[in-house]
Amino acid sequence: MKTKMFLSKYETQIYAILRIVTGFLFLWHGSQKLFGYPPSGHDMPTFMYIVGVIEFFGGLLVMVGLWTSWVAFICSGEMAFAYWSVHGINAVLPLMNKGELAMILCFLFLFISAKGSGIFSIDHLTNRRKRLQS
Repeated sequence: MKTKMFLSKYETQIYAILRIVTGFLFLWHGSQKLFGYPPSGHDMPTFMYIVGVIEFFGGLLVMVGLWTSWVAFICSGEMAFAYWSVHGINAVLPLMNKGELAMILCFLFLFISAKGSGIFSIDHLTNRRKRLQS
């Protein structure tokens, strides 16, 4: 007999909240790099503007659920690159190299990429509209 988890009936809504909040938090990392808000307190190297574009627009697109799987996959790759190019060169363990956030975001975006946009997303609305038209 399968045991039902106490929040399983809200799984789709909780996943949507996870996707929305993850995108929202990620876009602020990009905003910091692109627009200087919120202030970071240190200068950004030029290549960080490219990273900022991925983080800001990637976070925005994941948050609203547009092209979610592809965008989340790119964000996951960017976080893997961030981990190994910034944190992983100092130590392998995330706790020692301060790379926990990069690693968590990498795998969270990989999960979002595999699961897709879910409900409360533009992808869901457009797919629903296409299904109704056919």
